[in-house]
Amino acid sequence: MPDNGHNEIVGQLTALVSDLERRQSRVQGGLAELVESATHHVPGAQYAGVTLASRSQGISTAAATGRYPTLLDEIQQRHQEGPCVSAAWEHHTVRIDDMYTEDRWPRYREDALKDTPIRAILAFEVFIDNDTLGALNLYSDRPRVFQQESIELGAVFATHIALAWSVFRRSDQFRSALASRDMIGQAKGIVMERFKVDSVRAFELLTRLSQESNTKLVDIAQQIIDTNRTDA
Repeated sequence: MPDNGHNEIVGQLTALVSDLERRQSRVQGGLAELVESATHHVPGAQYAGVTLASRSQGISTAAATGRYPTLLDEIQQRHQEGPCVSAAWEHHTVRIDDMYTEDRWPRYREDALKDTPIRAILAFEVFIDNDTLGALNLYSDRPRVFQQESIELGAVFATHIALAWSVFRRSDQFRSALASRDMIGQAKGIVMERFKVDSVRAFELLTRLSQESNTKLVDIAQQIIDTNRTDA
């Protein structure tokens, strides 16, 4: 594909990420749009998915087209090995030209051939988020379909998925902060009414209870709200 074709795709992806930011899309829905787009623009890609690999929570699928990407992530979780996990943890691009001749990750390979028609895989590391890494994975049921153009365009999609992930996380954190603020405010109102104190004193009581019990302030607020509902 000529460079102007690549530039057009980059422009479309940039616009899509910007639109997702304006709409503050949820993580799963926003990633699904980008992953679906990858199957239309990366030569050879029939299916695509985003794998999450966490040292504490294991391997899961953040977004996928069709059932095979999710099934292959389940196989990786079962055996703790595979191309998508390697791309995520080892910070590089992984290409499998033909599953039948692949000699890495033997347990993954055996189950992948048994349970899916997938023959070729292209995986890119896409983001780092605390202890969780991710990979964009492209799949085909035909061998040797991913050539240099596929690698170049796949890397473009991986970069934009990383940007989108950052947008989604900031959006989720902002919504979570607003929800926590509202919850603490509601608990503070309950304390004010029940103990006949002003706003400052009510907040001091909440923070002291949080410190003495080594419990997050928002969790203390939730407990007070739940207790008030029970007593009502």
